[in-house]
Amino acid sequence: MPKFSIVIPCFNAAHTLPETLDSLRAQTCPSWEAICVDDGSTDLTCEIIRDAAARDPRIKLAFNVSKGPSTARNLGAKVLASGDIIAFCDADDVWSPTKLAELDVAFADPEVDGAYGQIAFFTKNPHEASVFSTVPRTDLSIPMLLGENPVCTMSNMAVRRMTFIASQGFKKDIIHNEDLEWLIRLVGAGARVIGIDKCQTYYRASAHGLSADLSSMAQSREIALQSAAYFGFAPTPWANAIHLRYLARRALRLGHGRADALKFALQGLWASPSGFFSSPKRGFLTIAGAIVSLVLPGRLNQFIFSR
Repeated sequence: MPKFSIVIPCFNAAHTLPETLDSLRAQTCPSWEAICVDDGSTDLTCEIIRDAAARDPRIKLAFNVSKGPSTARNLGAKVLASGDIIAFCDADDVWSPTKLAELDVAFADPEVDGAYGQIAFFTKNPHEASVFSTVPRTDLSIPMLLGENPVCTMSNMAVRRMTFIASQGFKKDIIHNEDLEWLIRLVGAGARVIGIDKCQTYYRASAHGLSADLSSMAQSREIALQSAAYFGFAPTPWANAIHLRYLARRALRLGHGRADALKFALQGLWASPSGFFSSPKRGFLTIAGAIVSLVLPGRLNQFIFSR
């Protein structure tokens, strides 16, 4: 039985999935299975998975037609997984070769329920990434999640299978921020989630993915806030400012809707100047970038802010 079950929701991912699967096969820790849950792809996604499975029996294909990524993750983690630890990965992201080995060390501590690492953001080549997330030194908490979620993406999250089952998994009716809502419930119920200050996940920034719809992300965050309120937490102006700064930076990085970056930045400044500049360098660069992006040519904008 493998130690890790990697759950990968897939939908029309033929252009990126091969690189994702290659990064799994390159893991220095060999004790894993990859459960690729297809959601009704119309491209060559399923053929790519079948071909990969023929060459590596650790890779498996399952189906979850037209039910969305949350249901796909629940199916893979709750029903199909055989490993003790679930590691989620999206079909367009890439892992560092030592990710599972580093997680193996972290989960050797029986008090650790979940773990995540540092993320590198890229557009074309993972090795050209120059923007990296920050990993806090303390355990994940709800106040932390209400600011700038340090986990960033489910591709960066691993959790004990029994802990995931106890959390009841993802709410299938949430399209955006379903990961944030789940993390709030996970931590609120007492799970200990630690950060590993090593780059483990390379996140492919896309102007067309679900996470690129920033306005919808901002709206769906309200559902996550309801879950936080259940545990007695509400976002402070300081936390709201950090979240809005995050949305502004993401708008710049995705390179679409130039006015969005400035809108989010100004809202963040209005909510809490001290929160917005809690990281002085990040705050200054965000507001400066939001202003400058309005006058830069499109290609130069993309070159500067997608790096």
